[in-house]
Amino acid sequence: TKTKCAPFYISHSNWLKIASGTPSDSFSGGTVDPFKLHLLCKFCDFEPSTCDGRSNCFSNCSKTAICEKPQEVCVSIWRKDDNNVTIETLCHDPAEKIYGLLLDDYNSTKCYMKEKKFPGSLFYVCSCTEEECNNKLIFSPEVEPPTPENSVLTVILVTLVPLLVLTVVVITVFYWYRVCRSRALGEKWDGKKPKPRKMPPLDCSEACAIMIDDDRSDSSSTHANNLNHNTELLPIELDTQAGKGRFAEVYRAKLKQNASAQFETVAVKIFPDEEYASWKNEKDIFSDINLKHENVLHFLTAEERKAEKQYWLITAFHPKGNLQEYLTRHIISWEDLWLLGGSLARGVAHLHSDHTPCGRPKVPIVHRDLKSSNILVKNDLTCCLCDFGLGLRLDPSLSVDDLANSGQVGTARYMAPEVLESRINLENIESFKQTDVYSMALVLWEMTSRCNAIGEVKEYEPPFGSKVREHPCVESMKDNVLRDRGRPEIPSGWLNHQGVQLVCATINECWDHDPEARLTAQCVAERFTEMDHMDKLSGRSCSEEKIPEDCSVSDGK
Repeated sequence: TKTKCAPFYISHSNWLKIASGTPSDSFSGGTVDPFKLHLLCKFCDFEPSTCDGRSNCFSNCSKTAICEKPQEVCVSIWRKDDNNVTIETLCHDPAEKIYGLLLDDYNSTKCYMKEKKFPGSLFYVCSCTEEECNNKLIFSPEVEPPTPENSVLTVILVTLVPLLVLTVVVITVFYWYRVCRSRALGEKWDGKKPKPRKMPPLDCSEACAIMIDDDRSDSSSTHANNLNHNTELLPIELDTQAGKGRFAEVYRAKLKQNASAQFETVAVKIFPDEEYASWKNEKDIFSDINLKHENVLHFLTAEERKAEKQYWLITAFHPKGNLQEYLTRHIISWEDLWLLGGSLARGVAHLHSDHTPCGRPKVPIVHRDLKSSNILVKNDLTCCLCDFGLGLRLDPSLSVDDLANSGQVGTARYMAPEVLESRINLENIESFKQTDVYSMALVLWEMTSRCNAIGEVKEYEPPFGSKVREHPCVESMKDNVLRDRGRPEIPSGWLNHQGVQLVCATINECWDHDPEARLTAQCVAERFTEMDHMDKLSGRSCSEEKIPEDCSVSDGK
């Protein structure tokens, strides 16, 4: 239970004394200056409620608090976890975040509930500026009876709007009839006289329909959309090489958007002819519209460049490069670690999920080659997953034989014990997700090793560092991971910072030798979200730390 220290609680009898101007020394439980009172709000911690989240209701809070600061407003929070419904009422400064959210519409005189995104809960928040206005929670705005003036206006609108709509429809139909007729006759009608028809310029607006990325600060605004249906090659000019992998090379390139001289910076991954299978697998995964997520690389299109005997994937370009390069060049702060780690977990959780954030059904995907060089860093210092050449769609129609034939794939340094040993439980598709979680734990360790919150930060080293060769083979990793049960070292000095201590506890649970004992990616994402609400980590004071019961450090899986 969180402890709130700022406001001063008063009983109903004391409040009557304040209202009547009784001298402050006669109050029970403390002194209050009635001439210096700030806003009065209901102030109760998590109280059980029968409020259904649809109808207006009352908080049933028996405590009234005098807000500590003049700018604070009254806040009510309605939350539903499983079948438990609670209401929390408090004073809060709207300039500061509460549960990671900023208040909006806090100048209202009534508490209108608004739904907010919050992991694992149905979550509504309202805020207002009248005395005890957070006692009544308004889920459905109250409708005032119409005034005579409004009634007359309504009659006029109901009468005229259909006529206006009908007029617009008739004019539009007439115009399109004339245009289509003139085109059929080889002429373009301009409303005056026929003139010779001119062929319209090539319009690739449909093929080049582009959706601007959420990360607008990137040099590439990431126009990822349905370009995979493009039938013509896009006007792309390759620039410099940005990277090289096992199967392909990546180039920074310019995509000409229209007839003007403007270009969009994109990334082009070029596969040679002999790597067609890798290109097709990655293209098929990217082509799933439900894959779109802020922590997954945004995809534009795939092209077969037959003249060059090449296969291209065109995606967003992120100038900060991959995570391994970024960690090599930078020492990160605790806040950076929280951003990078949380976004990585959310990206992996989205891959593994069988539904989108909007609730649409989705085929779960396992990456099978998670490593820091296959993770890009966006300009807002969040991660996005890339390189799905070894990815596997866990379609329910796949048989055990299909899964068995998918092979022992990945990068040896990041392989889970069961992958090194070729002992994945093919009867349970969750086993494949558990291998991704193991690899993710090694990446989280890499991030943590470069965080200044641990004290002295050494030069970047990949997991297992100098214990193995730069590119270790499977047999070498078997000796370290299977025979010796080795994992990258977590020095005791890392545990002096409370946030890093929680990250390390999460890492330990994610690289557990027993796949069944590992956390899910969704649980890791929830842990990082919870870290933002812990007062000692986020800067708020006077609250005890909380870990979700289903993801607790001690025993949650």
